[in-house]
Amino acid sequence: MTQMFSAYNIIQKKRDKGKLSKEEVSWFISGLIKGDIADYQMSALLMAIYLNGFDKDETVYLTDAMLYSGKVLNFPEQIFIDKHSTGGVGDKASFILAPIAAACGVKVPMIAGRGLGHTGGTIDKIEAISGFKTDISLDQFVTLLKDRGMVLMGQTGEIAPADKKIYALRDVTATIESIPLITASIMSKKLAEGAKGIVMDIKTGNGAFMAKLNDAKKLADSIRQTGLRFNKNMMTIITDMSEPLGCAVGNSLEIIESIETLKNNGPADLTEVSLSLAGGMVYLAGLAKSHKDGIAKATLALESGAALEKFRELIGNQGGDKRIIDDYSLLPQTKFQFEVNSTKNGFVTSMDCKALGMHSVLLGGGRQKTSDKIDFAVGFIMNKKIGDKVKKGECLLTIHCHESQLAMAKDIAQAIIKKDIVIKSTKARSRKKLILDIQTKFAPKLKTKINKSR
Repeated sequence: MTQMFSAYNIIQKKRDKGKLSKEEVSWFISGLIKGDIADYQMSALLMAIYLNGFDKDETVYLTDAMLYSGKVLNFPEQIFIDKHSTGGVGDKASFILAPIAAACGVKVPMIAGRGLGHTGGTIDKIEAISGFKTDISLDQFVTLLKDRGMVLMGQTGEIAPADKKIYALRDVTATIESIPLITASIMSKKLAEGAKGIVMDIKTGNGAFMAKLNDAKKLADSIRQTGLRFNKNMMTIITDMSEPLGCAVGNSLEIIESIETLKNNGPADLTEVSLSLAGGMVYLAGLAKSHKDGIAKATLALESGAALEKFRELIGNQGGDKRIIDDYSLLPQTKFQFEVNSTKNGFVTSMDCKALGMHSVLLGGGRQKTSDKIDFAVGFIMNKKIGDKVKKGECLLTIHCHESQLAMAKDIAQAIIKKDIVIKSTKARSRKKLILDIQTKFAPKLKTKINKSR
């Protein structure tokens, strides 16, 4: 017998702090997909969830309903491991950690998104490489993953279509910063990729959506618990986003820095985060006896050049121009560079990371509205990081722009000098830790398989 529900009663129940059943959540999300639930009704429920929360059970119910709103892949082998980042400025770690993990024997499925607000998008960045195809079918995705060990495609309507509808509503109804809604959004897409384990890079700091460490820890716990309920091995790594990761911000510039890192010439912070995440993937895949051992294997894959070759293969497998590995001039570049120089002596003590990300968006490196076209060439290179000593007249960062943008670059430079990069006469007592927390949980049904594979 079919149960009958009403959108009004479900919204009212959550408004009044009641707990929704699995059937109620499933019915509501199914109705949204079929067009029986109006956008204003979904928006009302989202606000009720934002204000009154979801418990762990309800979060799983929502994740499940969103997950099965589309196609779901399933790879039985333990070595299929995915990674996700909550987003940050200059975060190009996926291009480094995925080839490292693949070189260690991990199968890496990546279904990635485009830029959001002040944060850059993985798909926007990789499309700076001429010919690289991200709009492949799910069948092509599966074939490349099984045969080549690594694949990167854009988000598709076949995977968790409910998330696309719900996210669009969250974006315009001030309900983005809800841990249950963030969890369901992330996990419905990640679970649909069919991986047996997921490594989550959760950013915190003024350049992250979870600016407070306590909120980042709550999100990490929610994601771990949800993943375990779906029988996935989970690792959450909370990393600092109080300044851009690495030195490059902007699509082509970040691809170049990724390749340099794969050539063992990368910035220390980007290398550290990439190795920790890749090491976590190797560990969850059962190819290392501990996270530390996974990092050691990842380091060997990086230093030997094996990871660089995997990235070269990825580009070739998806139609990109592999020559960019050795010839950066084949990537989009600007003809003009504008230096932002310090107006005093001292030490860099803090940065407004979000503001720096928005400066890149303003130049065209991101979108101010969905119809905007990305300019792959623009961006900037950080010449100083938090804790560095700086002299008056010394370059803090270099803006890469077009001739028509020189006036804009001067305005950006003034904003950076006045408020976005803070320089004080005394050095901070210590640099902020880059990796703030690591938690690993194995699903009971999978742990035995991992132990046997060691």
